Amino acid sequence: MIKNRWVIDMDLRDIKEFLKDAFKYIVTAIVVIFIFLYVVTIQQVIGPSMSPTLSNKDIVVLNKMHYRFFKVKRFDIVALEYEDTKYLIKRVIGLPGEKVEYKNNELYVNNKILKEEFLKEGIKTDDFSIKDLHVESIPKDMYLVLGDNRENSMDSREIGFVLKKDILGKVIVKFWPITEFKLVR
Repeated sequence: MIKNRWVIDMDLRDIKEFLKDAFKYIVTAIVVIFIFLYVVTIQQVIGPSMSPTLSNKDIVVLNKMHYRFFKVKRFDIVALEYEDTKYLIKRVIGLPGEKVEYKNNELYVNNKILKEEFLKEGIKTDDFSIKDLHVESIPKDMYLVLGDNRENSMDSREIGFVLKKDILGKVIVKFWPITEFKLVR
């Protein structure tokens, strides 16, 4: 009789330990799911539009919370939603209220030349003005975005300005291929 009682007590202790361990794993899984749903996510670059900064099939980490606390800045690389199902990765060139144009392969913002240090030698940007989009300056809560591969990019020159609400987050890290791991700027 006593022997059976000891076995039952032991089983209850084992069950309690199992439940404690299972609870830790469940909480960890919930935290990881929360982080991937609301804080960061992984995106794959599709196409050559951000080359050479990002290449086709590169995998990047996207910080989805960044723009809840910070403003969108010029030259940030962002992921944005386009036409409900398509996600694009582009670089922010123009901010709300600005007048932007390209002349002779140079970026002018409010009539001042800005250097695009991230562009590789030989990348050409055709002449373009936001007046081509039928506005004098970029509307409130909208952004002008371009791909780094200006000659092969579907961007604001084609799709128009991007609403702030359509920006999913800031690209912060390129982690695949692993041999090209780097912080994205």
